[in-house]
Amino acid sequence: MSEDNTYSRRQFLGQASCAAVGSTAFLSSILNLGMINTAAARPHIIGAPGDYKALVVILLAGGADSHNFLVPTDEGPNNTGPYWNYANLRDDLALPIRNADGSDFLININADNTNKKFGVHPSMPNTAQLFNQGNLSFIANIGTLVEPIMTNTQVYNESKSLPLGLYSHADQIMQWQTSVPQDRSAVGVGGRMADMLKDMNSIQEISMNISLDGKNRFQAGETVVEYAIGNSASPSDLGIQTVPFSSRAGFLTDKRNEAINSYVNAAYSNIFQNTYGQLAQQTISSQEIFKTALAKRPGFPTVFSGTNLSQDMRMMADVISVQNFLGANRQIFFTTFGGWDHHDEVINNQERMLPILDNALSEFYNSMEDLGLTEDVTVLTISDFGRTLTSNGNGSDHAWGGNSMVLGGAVNGRNVFGSYPDMLLSNVLNLDERGRFIPTTSVDELYGDIALWFGVSPNDLDYVLPNLSNFYSYSPGTSPIGIFS
Repeated sequence: MSEDNTYSRRQFLGQASCAAVGSTAFLSSILNLGMINTAAARPHIIGAPGDYKALVVILLAGGADSHNFLVPTDEGPNNTGPYWNYANLRDDLALPIRNADGSDFLININADNTNKKFGVHPSMPNTAQLFNQGNLSFIANIGTLVEPIMTNTQVYNESKSLPLGLYSHADQIMQWQTSVPQDRSAVGVGGRMADMLKDMNSIQEISMNISLDGKNRFQAGETVVEYAIGNSASPSDLGIQTVPFSSRAGFLTDKRNEAINSYVNAAYSNIFQNTYGQLAQQTISSQEIFKTALAKRPGFPTVFSGTNLSQDMRMMADVISVQNFLGANRQIFFTTFGGWDHHDEVINNQERMLPILDNALSEFYNSMEDLGLTEDVTVLTISDFGRTLTSNGNGSDHAWGGNSMVLGGAVNGRNVFGSYPDMLLSNVLNLDERGRFIPTTSVDELYGDIALWFGVSPNDLDYVLPNLSNFYSYSPGTSPIGIFS
């Protein structure tokens, strides 16, 4: 027998654990068998053919100091206006309002829904343009909340429930993804939306939830897990394919597939083994469907930057461009842009990192214009938490409320939603001398708007967002914030 033909089933099983059946999507499925239990059937809105919508979530991991993303610019009489409250409190973290030559340092934006004046960081020119064109809005002072908290006294006297692990990276990054801050939940908002709407997609082998960052909490549902891919430009190198063990790829791939089919078709009495087998078989099938669809990408004129975030966004655009071949009426994408835990060098780090985010948002929106899908795709930025308004000497520390962005043709753009607070330590929302502000808009309200736009039935809002009723009671023609036109 030749060396090729001595490749044994034992060798396959040993190596396949980190290769053929070792994709992130597959392993995340195995490690979360509790999510595979069948949920009780609930009614939901079924979209007509061609009723396509996609949500893209970008996690700015580390807790972005978003107080420098969106800055008040009203100087007021005798330098007593909101900008000077910001500048005095932020001290060395504050952005100047103008350059030495008298020209504007901040990029002015013109919000429709408030008389307050704002500017954005000078490293975000595309973001400012998207805002002024009516395609992007900010949500001010948003954060995780169990219930509304109106004043710091309600925190001091413990009359209101607080999120678990407030100011903790591990807890807050989880709670932004699950919107259940009173509990450490294994199920995320995107996962629960997919639980409700997965039947809208005709090809069930490909999850509604597609991750460019492997396993994540946001996309984990009771019956749905994320489908993890890479951002390679080649359909044969997506990070989901069967990885060859050597140059004899064709032979070994055939052997692996043969071994998997033999392995998973066996009748196992153990429920874990049955589930493991079903998932392995589904992984092979879904990979082939995905690669076949991506080979039909039409392409678009927009050129994406070479940064990892832009390449993630390019891959999302590619997948969206073949949604018909994937049988997808609904898709949720997730990626992470990390490195925002700036306890020092806030100014320099933001000058370096914000252009990456700014370009990625603009390039992605332009690609949706190329595809004629701007009205059907919404992009959302989230982060662990906001940061202290005061400086620690060269940076900012963990806090609570911050600012998020939402982008898309369906967005009620050119608005600053929520309540942008006066940046004074005497503000009733401030919790301590470091300038940690209580959020005035809850994560639930933001996701409530998105869920209704995405097609979740009002009857299912309590499943998708268990705390939403603490902030909003549904009635026809209303939404929690009003993000969508």
